[in-house]
Amino acid sequence: MHARLPLPEDRPWRVLGLMSGTSADGVDAVLIQVDPQGFQGGCPFRALSGHRHAPYPDPLRNQVLAAAADRLGAADLCILQRHLGDHHAAAARELCDTLGLRPDLAALHGQTVQHHPDQGASLQLADPYVLVEALGCPVVWDLRRRDLALGGQGAPLVPLTERWLHGAGPWLALNLGGIANLSAWDGHCLRAWDTGPAMSLLDLAARRWLGLPFDPEGAAATGAVDDSCLQRWLEHPYFRQAPPKSTGRETFGEAWLEAEAPALEARPLPDRLATLAAFSAEAVAREAARLGVLPPGTRGLVSGGGTRHKRLREALARRLPLPLEEDVTFPPGAREAVSWALLGAASALGLAWNLPEVTGARRPVALGSWVWP
Repeated sequence: MHARLPLPEDRPWRVLGLMSGTSADGVDAVLIQVDPQGFQGGCPFRALSGHRHAPYPDPLRNQVLAAAADRLGAADLCILQRHLGDHHAAAARELCDTLGLRPDLAALHGQTVQHHPDQGASLQLADPYVLVEALGCPVVWDLRRRDLALGGQGAPLVPLTERWLHGAGPWLALNLGGIANLSAWDGHCLRAWDTGPAMSLLDLAARRWLGLPFDPEGAAATGAVDDSCLQRWLEHPYFRQAPPKSTGRETFGEAWLEAEAPALEARPLPDRLATLAAFSAEAVAREAARLGVLPPGTRGLVSGGGTRHKRLREALARRLPLPLEEDVTFPPGAREAVSWALLGAASALGLAWNLPEVTGARRPVALGSWVWP
């Protein structure tokens, strides 16, 4: 694969990463410097050249959420893919123009709108052809489905990049996006999986009851927790399933909240939001307990949009066995885009980094499909 790519040999590669998470709030674009020799040991990441967050306009975000709730027909999905492709390409081009740099390659995640690992299927809407025309460099995309074809979950794919970026450890890294996921390295074994909802249900609740895309800093989640609801929610089959496992808005999204709305609406609004925050925190804590006793000196790190939700952070602090410090290595929103850029560089080298022990795939394999300028 490397021999086919017109990549420089006299300097680090400039790699663009584009990430759209399950929070469905927009696109994060990064341009990083990658040392291709670093994949042989240590860390291939060298520097972050720039980051840009491009929020979705309200009509586009509404379409993404409708797709995630399985409310769009085939024609609308087809058109949404192109609109998302245009938005990704504009974010990438604006970042590169601001920096005055052009990438050697780009790695495109796309927007997840459906994820059904039990059926071996996951759909990330993206248009690499629009991106190729915008940037004039090779683009790798659709990185999840090769792992799914081998019986894996197709997620999470970033734990190894977390190990590169966090170092020898031991450490536990928690990402609070729409869905929460944890990665843990004890010095010998790397483990990672989705723990359940983080902000997906809280943001939908804010749209439903506050008329806002999210509850800023969790300011409205000031009430008492409804323990009967909380305990019933924690009986969900996902929490009885052992890793490898992954989830999404198909499980903890609009349909879930619609079904639970009558019970929640019997309580004051601050109680509803506090109970949802407690659900996310308790799900993280119960899943983290699968790790067993953490090694002495384990460092706890947290990232993602949920770091700004005070009630969620307070609940996590009470439930987790170690304190969490905010991961400030990168600007907010940039970390997963950096990870995706590193996965793209690994794919350019033909390296297999899907970690079967994490995803459950039958074997390690190089990921993604390439589109050429």
